[in-house]
Amino acid sequence: MSIKEITIENREKVVSFFKENWGSTEMVVSTGVYQCDQLDGFIFEDNNQIVGLVTYVLKDNEIEVISLDSLQEGKGIGSSLMEKVEYIAMQKKLYVVSLVTTNDNLNALKFYQKRNYRITSIIPNGVNKARNLKPTIPLIGHDGIPLNDELVLKKIL
Repeated sequence: MSIKEITIENREKVVSFFKENWGSTEMVVSTGVYQCDQLDGFIFEDNNQIVGLVTYVLKDNEIEVISLDSLQEGKGIGSSLMEKVEYIAMQKKLYVVSLVTTNDNLNALKFYQKRNYRITSIIPNGVNKARNLKPTIPLIGHDGIPLNDELVLKKIL
C-alpha cells in the first residue's frame, strides 16, 4: 500500500475512479464547480488499485478539500490522505483546512470531528442549489435522509 501524488501518469486512473464511484469527475458545492480529475491530490493504492483518493484546492489562506474517498473504511486510508493534505498545508504556511459535506453524511461528520474539524457554518439549501447545476445529485442521501444542506468544517493547524 502506498500514497502517491496525483500526476499526469496516474490521472487516467483517477478519472476512472471518479466515474466509477461518483458517476462523473464534476463536484458541485457552494464554493464552486470543480473537475476533480484536474485538481491536486493524492491516491492511496493497494495492489496497483486506487482504494482511496483526496483532492484539494489552494485558497487565499487555506486548503479546501474537495473530495475524500476511501473504499475500505476503518483501515486508516482516509486518515492517511487527510494527514498528507494537512502536511501540504503546513508546508505552504496555510494553517486552515476546510471542506464541505452534506447534511446526510453522518459518517463524514463523525470522521472529521474525531480529527478536530469543527462545523463552522451551515448552508441551508446548499445541496438544492448545487442540484440546479448538477441535476444528477440525488434527493435522498445516506440512511434515507433528505439531501438539502451543506456543512462547512474547518481545522486550524
